[in-house]
Amino acid sequence: MSDFHALVIGASSAIGQAIIQTLEQDPRCSGITAVSRSDNSHRNSDKVHFVVCDYQQESIEQVCQELMPWQGKIHKVFICNGILHDKTMQPERKIESVNAAQMAASFQANSITPMLWLKSLLPVLKGTSATQVAVFSARVGSISDNKMGGWYSYRASKAALNMLIQTSAVEYARRAKNVKLIAFHPGTTDTPLSQPFQRSVPEGKLFTTHFVAQQLLNLMNNIPMDNQAAYRDWNHQPVDW
Repeated sequence: MSDFHALVIGASSAIGQAIIQTLEQDPRCSGITAVSRSDNSHRNSDKVHFVVCDYQQESIEQVCQELMPWQGKIHKVFICNGILHDKTMQPERKIESVNAAQMAASFQANSITPMLWLKSLLPVLKGTSATQVAVFSARVGSISDNKMGGWYSYRASKAALNMLIQTSAVEYARRAKNVKLIAFHPGTTDTPLSQPFQRSVPEGKLFTTHFVAQQLLNLMNNIPMDNQAAYRDWNHQPVDW
């Protein structure tokens, strides 16, 4: 695809920044709208325009309303929102560690926020040109692949996200036939999200953010536009739902 505009949501994340940097170097990309909680307007350039959003429903709807002049012209979307741990929570290793606050925070970041974007972006993305929307999921969100247990909140919130992507794809197929939804598993990437768990990663399986960004772009450029949700990993292989 030539002369496409991109939308990067979660632009302050490590992978989000790598996607922006990769797109900036792509002569086919005519412009990038980058959305984050932080005010990065000082980083605006001829190609990149930063937008502030607190990821609450009203704020997401407002950003999408402001994007309406780009209706049918945004052909690549990256929804990078997500949380695994922070200063107050770590993935649960046993069932006794499950608590309501952690589950609610995980579902808000990993399921609800991406779904609100899929909801509000539908009229913006509807058009005639092929458009791909990549939503960052994870292999641990696969119910059929879960053999190890643990990580209750993260697993469940990513499984819920996968269901929301599948369900949204059914409606997008009726109302925005030009759009392909992708649940993307980036693999273990060298970011703050994976840092506490990197010691157990096999050699050669800890990826740079730029590698993941390029793999995702290659996937989006070559995936069939069949109106069905896809669940793919960094190596473009299908993941079982």
